[in-house]
Order: sequence, then C-alpha cells, then structure tokens
Amino acid sequence: MSWRELLPPWLVIVAGLTGIVLLCVSTQDVPITPPRIKYGIVLDAGPSHTILFIYQWTTTNANKTGLIRECSSCPEQGPGISSYSDSPQKVGKTLESCLTWAQKEIPAEQHSQTPLYLGATTNMRQPNLTHPTLSDDLLAALRSSPFDFQGARILSNPEKEAFNWVAVNYVLENFFKYDWRGQLVPPEKGLAGVLSVGGTSAQLTSKVEEGTQAPKEGVRLQLYGQTHNVYTHHCHCHGTDQLRNRLLSMLIQEQRSAKTVSNPCWPLTYSRELQWHSVHAGPCAVSDDTSDIPNPDEVFNITGSSNPTACMRLVQSLLNSSSSCSFFKHSFSNIFKPLWTRFLVISEAIDFVRKTIPSPDLGQAVYRLCGMSVKELVKESQTSLDTLADYCVVSTFIFHLSTKGYTVDFDRSVWTAFQKMGDRSSGWTLGYLLNLTTTIPQGSPSFLKGIEPGVWSLLLILFVVLLTGSFMRISYRVMVKENSFSNRNSSVFDDN
Repeated sequence: MSWRELLPPWLVIVAGLTGIVLLCVSTQDVPITPPRIKYGIVLDAGPSHTILFIYQWTTTNANKTGLIRECSSCPEQGPGISSYSDSPQKVGKTLESCLTWAQKEIPAEQHSQTPLYLGATTNMRQPNLTHPTLSDDLLAALRSSPFDFQGARILSNPEKEAFNWVAVNYVLENFFKYDWRGQLVPPEKGLAGVLSVGGTSAQLTSKVEEGTQAPKEGVRLQLYGQTHNVYTHHCHCHGTDQLRNRLLSMLIQEQRSAKTVSNPCWPLTYSRELQWHSVHAGPCAVSDDTSDIPNPDEVFNITGSSNPTACMRLVQSLLNSSSSCSFFKHSFSNIFKPLWTRFLVISEAIDFVRKTIPSPDLGQAVYRLCGMSVKELVKESQTSLDTLADYCVVSTFIFHLSTKGYTVDFDRSVWTAFQKMGDRSSGWTLGYLLNLTTTIPQGSPSFLKGIEPGVWSLLLILFVVLLTGSFMRISYRVMVKENSFSNRNSSVFDDN
C-alpha cells in the first residue's frame, strides 16, 4: 500500500487529535473590561444648607434609563445659599471644599465629562438664585470648576415631590427587577406612593391610574420604557411646624387661666416660653372664640407631660376639626385615589421611630415614642431637643392617617435601601438625576465568544468518530495489504 493511500486518513487523525486537544486542554479566563463607570453631580441648594451629591452609574442602561449604583455626599459648611444675599461674593467660596472633594472622588480623566447640576426648590426663589449678583457669583464658581456645568434649575413643588417618588420606587426596585438570568422582568409589586411631611405642609404623591386624564399640575416622566403621570396632593397646615403651632394654640386657649400650659405631646420636663403671636399667626391660625384671643406679645410657659393617650386624642380632635385639608374626608379628585395606594413615609420623625423603637405596629411605636422622657430622646439621637420634642405630634398625625383607610407602610425598607445606596438623604436629587439619564447614550456591551455545552459535546463525539473511522480504515487497508501479500507468497510456494 502506497503512502498516497494512507495520507487522507492520517490527516483526519491529526485533525481529530488537534480538535480533542483544543476542546479538553485547560484554559484561562480572559478578563473582560468592565462597563465604564459614569459620574453625575447634583447640588441641592436648600434654604438652610447646600449638599453636593455624587452619583455613579454604568453606561449600560435599562430601557433607556440609567442604573445608579452608588451615592456619596458632601454637606457644605455654613448656612444655605439664601443667607449670602448681603454678601454674594462669599457664596462661591462656600462651594470650594466640596468641589475639591468631588475632584478627588471622580477620576481626573472624567472631570470634563461629568455633568454638574444645581437644583433648588421654590422656597429658594427669594432672595437667592434670582438675586442677580448672588446668581452671577454662584454660577461663575460652578462654571470655573473642571466639571461640565449644565445650569441651574428651580424645581416646583410638584416636580420635587415627583422626583422623591422616583427615588423611593427606584431603591425599592419597583420600576424593574433582574431575574437570575440577568434579564429585566416586571416587578412583582406595584408602584408605591409617598407621604412626605415638611415644615408647613404634608404631601401625598402617587402615580395617576392609566386611562385617566393627567392633571395639569401633575408631572409626566418617561422612565425604564414606561410613561408615568405623577400627581401630588398638597395638604397645607399639616407640616411639622404648623401641626405644632396649631396644637399649642389650642392648648393655650383651653388652659389660659393656668400659669403653666401642659402639653401631653411633649416629653416630661421639657418646657419652652412662647409668645402668642409665634404660635398663632398666618393662614393656619384658627380660633373658635375670637373674643378671647390673648394679646400677641403675651408669654406662656408650656411644659411637656408625656401623656400618649391624651396626645392622640388631641391630635385626632385637631385634625377632625380641620377644614384646610381633605385627608380625612377623602374628597380627592377622581384622578387621585389614595386609598388604593401603599404609601411610604418620608419623615425625620418616622425615621427616628424606625431606628429606636423595634415594633412592627405603628400605633404601639407611636405610643412608646410619646411616652419617652427627655433623657431617653437625647440618648437616642444627636438631633436638637427642640426638634425631637415635635416627633410625637408628627408621628401621631401619620398614625391617624393609617386609621382612616390609608395604607402606611411602616417598615425599614426605604431607609435600608437608601443606606445601601450610600446616602439616605439623597431624596429628590436621586430621582432628578435618574430622569436626566434618559438622555445618556447607551454603552455597547462587551461579549466573549463561547460554546454551549451541548455543542461542545457534539463536537467532541464528532472528533472521536472521525478518529475511530480513520483508524479503522487504516487498519483495514493494512490487513488487506497483508492478506494480499500472504496470498501471493502462498501461490508462489504452490507453483514450486
């Protein structure tokens, strides 16, 4: 048998052995470049302070919206921007420390590509961002930074509450969720509403049901491939300051003959001297007997008595007699149905309750809070005592909402989720930047070519069959050659 006849099967054998070696030899994992991290900066210019937030997200979006993974913050030293109206030349210097900190946190090669936004709420209109000199000095300081300053924006109250709503639902993964395969799937739970308690008012924010006409005062958002019409119902005179003042006004009129006014919602031994006009002024001040109103400068000594039962009764009486809000009348417009929504609370008082009182029942937790002494309150928090003293009345107000048919979610889920994000105080700035990420181009994902296990097994079997067939062919050819040779020799011997 000539070498030409054996060449094809030997080539097949070599190819098969090579294939098996390539399939079976140990390999090394080839590192793939991770998705590039992007950064964004939002300055929250509040009336009493300014906070700089740095957010991080990858270039890979989810349905054209960014996935923010981490947040860090730097509170500016000193008062808020509005305090520099008389000396606007100093406002730029107050931002230097945090801008310097941001330059260290963000890689230098990405400074010029990092957007910088300045946001303020409507209570900052006067006399701050609209103050010509103050505004010029502030914007000049931001433009001189190495970041890509995108301008300043004054948010309306509905916009701020809508962005708060976005932030809460984002950290709770209510917009989207990843399954075990890493693919986006619809969330198991619906979108939550947000109940936020400010200084002068309380707000209920929720998504307007599909099929209903969006209100003019609502906010329309496009997030994660869906359109959300968000509506906020403002309830004036139900913020922390107004609830306190209305309650004190009621107590003073009821106990005017006494030298000391007892406040069951304040902790025992806590006391303050207040003038009548400081608690009974503005549109929220209401008196049943206008003929017996104290003089504006009359001073009253108010002392706390830590009586939870009496406090709950007083707050309920105060809210039931209130005509400034429809919380307890359910006379909302047809577009807003609060009794169908699960509300998560944004309130310093409720945060304090969650942190210090391990009780799943809101009523029991509020009862224990209103019974705490000054020593117990101060031990649990570094917040000023004047602020801690008002936590009882605010928590009682929220508890009464839960007794009127509103589903108030009293758990640590929001607080814990914001902690995991990196900063619990981010609030509306997180929702604001998430909304802006819809303009960020989607990054191109990197891929590694691989073989499915079934295909790998099929190729291995194919190579084994090729090798077996080639060896059998060669063996057959050799045996035929040997038999032919033997037959030829035997015929020669027979002839002899």
